[in-house]
Amino acid sequence: MRITIIMLALLLAGLSLPAQAQETISPEEQSLTIDSLIQSLEANYVFPDVARKMGEHLRRQYNSGAYRTLGSPVAFADKLTEDLQAISRDLHLRVRFNPEGARQMRAQDAAGAPEGPDEHWLKAMRRDNFGFQEVKILEGNIGYLGLRGFFPAEFGGETAAAAMNMLSNTGAIIFDLRQNGGGDPGMIQLLTSYLYDGRETVHLNSFYFRPTDDTTQTWTLPYVPGRRNPKAEVFVLTSGRTFSAAEEFTYNLKNLKRATIIGETTGGGAHPGGMRPIGERFVAFVPNGRAINPITHTNWEGTGVSPDVAVKQEKALEVAHQMALEKLAGKAASEEDKAYYQWFADHLKAKASAPSLSAGQMQACTGAFGARSILLQDGQLYYQRENRSPMALDILGPTTFALRSDPSTRLSLEMENGQATALIMESIDGWKERTERSSPRP
Repeated sequence: MRITIIMLALLLAGLSLPAQAQETISPEEQSLTIDSLIQSLEANYVFPDVARKMGEHLRRQYNSGAYRTLGSPVAFADKLTEDLQAISRDLHLRVRFNPEGARQMRAQDAAGAPEGPDEHWLKAMRRDNFGFQEVKILEGNIGYLGLRGFFPAEFGGETAAAAMNMLSNTGAIIFDLRQNGGGDPGMIQLLTSYLYDGRETVHLNSFYFRPTDDTTQTWTLPYVPGRRNPKAEVFVLTSGRTFSAAEEFTYNLKNLKRATIIGETTGGGAHPGGMRPIGERFVAFVPNGRAINPITHTNWEGTGVSPDVAVKQEKALEVAHQMALEKLAGKAASEEDKAYYQWFADHLKAKASAPSLSAGQMQACTGAFGARSILLQDGQLYYQRENRSPMALDILGPTTFALRSDPSTRLSLEMENGQATALIMESIDGWKERTERSSPRP
């Protein structure tokens, strides 16, 4: 059975037992577990020659006494994982102490394939909203999708369609995969299809699976629910935690030249596989396939996906937002569109480099200007019109500000002898008003 990395995470998180830390393991059980692990590797691991080398290494380690002092089964599993990865360099390949998980897998194998999906797994997917953490529109009509996992499209498809339809009118889409550990290729296929017009299908990736000795292909879909956004500029945010299917999504779009990758080099795991029971009380994720990109004819295993723009992950969203606005301004079809995107690009740039104003400098900006006022409360400048609620201001310059809740409006002050003498309000829509000071400075 082909089980994705997201299922691995659920199994490891959901089936562990609180008392495991107090369990012990005998040398005899260690030997039987190693024998079971080697058999599973030799039968399933994607590279048979590497499976053989790993088996030889484990037996040498056992015979040399490398595991003799490991009385804790958790420590033993961690050491097995370390030894396996030392030979394979495969970060998907790992062993966990999980008696209940091993028992359930053996029972499932004995019963045969289940008629439907596991209810516990379905409940967990729904609770995580199928990986869709946040969908919103950033300043300048830039779409943002925070995605924590690629859950199977047959379950999360409606949620995916809702998210992509919300972003269908945006000029750019930012996919945030900085905390995405992987998942199912079917969701990659669905989400990517929204980025193409559908008139022709696009070959995204291929997977070779050793147990069946066959290669499967994934292509964009000729039909998706709702609206596509094929003209959107696309950006993908990455970190060292971006792994597995999240890397495939990134790697596909990078090589198709459909997205700009911003952030850090990803984790480097390109081998799909499944969870298997090992011995009586252990489970292992054993990769049995490998990705084959149709453009590079290789994958990101061991190397990760390098970004087009390398920045610390904490700065990736800020950089992507700025780049998106500048790209859209640069290719705008009209002066009106160009001015729109440039307004928000200038806003972000000014906000990022804004000076820190002293209490005295902020106090000098306060006053009444006709029906409008600039107020200073608890170290924060506010704009207020007549008796309406005050609105916080973001500092863009020594005398330039923007409404925090509506950056499409800017305020600037004319100063004379260290005091604000006039307030100028300007909107992205083109209107501009100047009001002279109408009261002494508070």
